[in-house]
Amino acid sequence: MAGAGLAATQTVAALRERGFDGHLTVLGAEALAPYDRPPLSKHLLDRPRPTFLSAELGVDIHSLADEVHLGEPATALRVADDGVEVDAGPTYRGDAVVIATGARARRVAGWQHALVLHTADDAAALRARLVPGARLVVIGAGWIGSEVAGVASAAGVDVTVLEAAPAPLSGAVGATVGRLATPWFAAAGVRLRTGVVVERVEPDAVVLTGGERIPADVVLAAVGAEPATAWLAEALTRDADGSIRVDETYTALRPPGDQASVQGWRVRAVGDVAKRRSRRHGWVPGGHWDAALRGPVDLVADLLEPDHGRASGPGAGPATDPAIVPQADPAVDPAADPAPYVFSTQLGHELTLFGLPGRDDDVVLRGDPDAGDGWSALWHRPGTDTLTALLTVDRPRDVGAARRLFGAADLPHLDLALASDANRPLKAALRP
Repeated sequence: MAGAGLAATQTVAALRERGFDGHLTVLGAEALAPYDRPPLSKHLLDRPRPTFLSAELGVDIHSLADEVHLGEPATALRVADDGVEVDAGPTYRGDAVVIATGARARRVAGWQHALVLHTADDAAALRARLVPGARLVVIGAGWIGSEVAGVASAAGVDVTVLEAAPAPLSGAVGATVGRLATPWFAAAGVRLRTGVVVERVEPDAVVLTGGERIPADVVLAAVGAEPATAWLAEALTRDADGSIRVDETYTALRPPGDQASVQGWRVRAVGDVAKRRSRRHGWVPGGHWDAALRGPVDLVADLLEPDHGRASGPGAGPATDPAIVPQADPAVDPAADPAPYVFSTQLGHELTLFGLPGRDDDVVLRGDPDAGDGWSALWHRPGTDTLTALLTVDRPRDVGAARRLFGAADLPHLDLALASDANRPLKAALRP
């Protein structure tokens, strides 16, 4: 097991729960025991200690695995027809490897004076500097940047958020819906500037393209994360963003015509590193808590029972990546295709996002964002009634309905006029 975060911990737990009694070795880059990452931003200032998974989930890898080597990151992978080898100082050999090495905060050249937030150590360094009255500049108004901005402002920190896109959360929900979040920043005492580009970060300021200087005592670069897969080098094909493409059972895919590669069933990837093939949603990137929590269950089911959910097992040959557009294996159970799910608490609002909004999708609003009683946004494919994603904002009654809509084998079809009526339940808009 390369990795010791949530995805790795859940994989170890699932293996033991399904009766696997073989030898399990876990390699982790951080010296700390596995902990939960969402509290690092959501509870940056009121939870100074990590939320350890042994307490949060009741899963202790030290008691479940045979060997746990924390502070020993995987550094190289070698795969052969008779097994795999993972280097981490010593070399560890096994019959299969699960890659769950997570992600690293994206760092930008010229921003060396900025802090990042991805690990418990990152959180401790940021927390120590966020004293009342300090001037914090957050670069990036995505999930993490917005969460930290709200938490810091509520604690008396002077906060400015800089976003290159035309609206906050644009990367996740697009500019049209993202603009609806703009008023939240001022209401929380946070200055938001959009459409601005940072050129460099100095010890006491952020410099924008054009030369404007914004004074800062602390700068947080919250511009995303990258899969921690550089250690794989040429051992495994990776996408341009560093992610590993996997099928519905989290088996690493081979490029077309790569007959020299090992059978894919020996190499699995889950969590932040995995880009999962989905019959309904296309290529689903990792990077979210829910995927790391639930993905290992399907991975382990197929790893231990290769015919699980398939018409054929690994004897039929390694999985391949037949095209840029995902074409799911028809032998795989279509129910084993969980909808992407993200939750966030930011600037006094509760958000949940189900599904994956398409860049060209149309959007229908449900409720009035200015009314103050919650609203939802529904994305659908242009010219169709096919729902691709649903965002709820302070509207808990839509959360359960959205979960059920995206729990079916196919994407839901809605009467969009009915769905936009906030006084009607979402299920009333569902079409057969």
